[in-house]
Amino acid sequence: MLLNSSNLQGLYQSFKVLFNKAFSGTKPQYEKVATIVPSKAKEETYAWLGSFPRLREWIGDRVINKLKAFGYTIKNKSFEASVSVNRDDIEDDTYGVYSPMIEEMGSSAATHPDEIVFDLLPKGFTTLCYDGQYFFDTDHKDGDGPVQSNKGTAALSKAAYMAARSQMMSLTDDKGEPLGVITNLLVVPPQLEEKAREILLADEIDGTTNTAKGTAELLVVPRLAKNATAWYLIDGSRSIKPLIFQQRKKAEFVALTDPTDINVFMRKEYLYGVDCRDNAGYGLWQLAYGSTGTE
Repeated sequence: MLLNSSNLQGLYQSFKVLFNKAFSGTKPQYEKVATIVPSKAKEETYAWLGSFPRLREWIGDRVINKLKAFGYTIKNKSFEASVSVNRDDIEDDTYGVYSPMIEEMGSSAATHPDEIVFDLLPKGFTTLCYDGQYFFDTDHKDGDGPVQSNKGTAALSKAAYMAARSQMMSLTDDKGEPLGVITNLLVVPPQLEEKAREILLADEIDGTTNTAKGTAELLVVPRLAKNATAWYLIDGSRSIKPLIFQQRKKAEFVALTDPTDINVFMRKEYLYGVDCRDNAGYGLWQLAYGSTGTE
């Protein structure tokens, strides 16, 4: 290929098509458990966490529910991935060998939110959320409400699953009113997939009618494999999810291919990459249950 601006722009567009096709063809999982929040600054503060607006009989003036001053903040981070293409390969028309790398970059960009969102689940046993407690903890308390738990230690079984489901459905707000939590998603690592499928799909377990069948959707997350015994129950039915994916800048495919670019001049390398700005954090603990699965 003749190395001129027109041909290099054409190559960039070809790589961009490959990137976009792989990006759009990859289906991430994070949207099932995380609220997507657009960001316009270096960080965002979530003053509304802990508030559950509820209707009441209108007698007299409206009752204004003020936001609690928890001040939970998520700071955006920058992420990137880059590859170099040797000038000789472009001149010799052998740049097609780089196509799989460009496609993989597109897939990686699409699943990037999965990585930072699902990493929050195992960390939730030791990381604080908006109320100053660990996200998965036994002593959450909002205002004058009761002390409540969204944490367990039992290994995954039908009995443990049903107990956790009942526990989450019994949660109340700071006025003692039921929150109406209905866990509809069982999230497990690959090591627990067989047991989870039995709980949610089998007609019988140990010769007894399986009353847990169909009570939730199963989500197997390879990212959770490092914590092989832990499992999670999520209420993903609401517009607000238990986790937050904060997006400052969407993934963008970029290139450095000008002859005056230092990488081209010094190393005869054309650079292609993707970058984005975002982060993830904890939302409402009331919508997620976590068990370490160690007992």
